[in-house]
Amino acid sequence: MAGSGGSDLRAPIFNGENYEFWKIRMRTIFKSHGIWNLVEKGLQASDSKVDEEGSSDSEMVSLLMKDAKALGIIQCAISDDIFPRISNEETSKGAWDILHQEFHGDKQVRSIMLQGLRRDFEYTRMRDDEILSGYITRLLELVNQMKGYGEDLTKGRIVQKLLISLTKEFDPVCYVIEQTRDIETIEVQEVIAALRGFA
Repeated sequence: MAGSGGSDLRAPIFNGENYEFWKIRMRTIFKSHGIWNLVEKGLQASDSKVDEEGSSDSEMVSLLMKDAKALGIIQCAISDDIFPRISNEETSKGAWDILHQEFHGDKQVRSIMLQGLRRDFEYTRMRDDEILSGYITRLLELVNQMKGYGEDLTKGRIVQKLLISLTKEFDPVCYVIEQTRDIETIEVQEVIAALRGFA
């Protein structure tokens, strides 16, 4: 994903890969502009609040402009290959929902993907020829993919996996960490720092 121009935050270009990461970044951009609720819930939800208060036309125009801004951000943040899927949508929620449905998948697809990621997580081990930073990156990418599909991994579980999946050369530092720290509460970054200090 490359970046596109923007005033405050650069919207990453979505090309059909890594949807979960793109979605998180886009949600942050929408929140920074104060338009996430509009993208998530649509004009009708926002419109009903305005109608209850006896809104003026200028408030409705303001909402429509915010929605157009959100739609523009979405349109600028997808590749030319993806754009035709949302080209006929006139609201940000409509475009967002189409992308979400196609690339996030339904419950069964997510469940199948998550099961495969769980299997990969369980069997992941540091290879003998692998450097520590490469393995940590590989493991944390897997963790982030799992979280993107809704898996609830605790810090303790991630730390435990990291410590038991390293090569034997890290056994001494793993032993010290396991004996002196509470695996359930220690931060993953603290463990990584200790391992890097040992390597």
